[in-house]
Amino acid sequence: MSPELLKKIVQALVFVSDKPLTIEQVKEVTGSEAADIRQCFAELGESYAAAQSGFLLKEIAGGWQFVTDSEMAPYIRTYVQHRDQKKLSGAGLETLSIIAYKQPITRAEIEYIRGVNVDGSMKTLLEKGLVKISGRKEVPGRPLLYSTTKFFLDHFGLAGLRELPKLAEFTENDIELPASLRHSVGELMPGEILPEETLPEGDASTDQTETADETRSA
Repeated sequence: MSPELLKKIVQALVFVSDKPLTIEQVKEVTGSEAADIRQCFAELGESYAAAQSGFLLKEIAGGWQFVTDSEMAPYIRTYVQHRDQKKLSGAGLETLSIIAYKQPITRAEIEYIRGVNVDGSMKTLLEKGLVKISGRKEVPGRPLLYSTTKFFLDHFGLAGLRELPKLAEFTENDIELPASLRHSVGELMPGEILPEETLPEGDASTDQTETADETRSA
């Protein structure tokens, strides 16, 4: 493999890696010698530094990673502050409300209640720190569960979830999932029994979820 091709591969791998990229990881992908990879990293690091670009290639925690130039810190800080101050859209507020009243809740359950894809809203809420991943639901596929954060309480001036305002226009039953969908994600309300042909062998009923009232009173 030519040095030029190795440099392209290394840059691409560093770009897509969410952690510092190690020499061993590059070796597994390219089959190149460790010495050649080490030299490649060093040359790329020097090249980015000489180019005086807004980001650099640095050796961090046993690997290599792209980092921003320290001189860019004031501008990055301003950008992040402005981004975080943007108001939530109507879709974002609807999604946040569902999570607040039904937490912990999966993305599929949120999308069922809203009737639309919530990828964009969830990304924004996670970035703003209003929502967090709180675990996994113990059902096939183990989907992620989402809940509100302490920052959510601080932001809306709440001492706890029990201070959430009562739903004025809708009752909590209006946002309950149908039994068929709750069963598909392992969630049945107390006392509910599915039709016999859809019930897993040996099961008579399931009680795996808390209602919104129980969540707020926790």
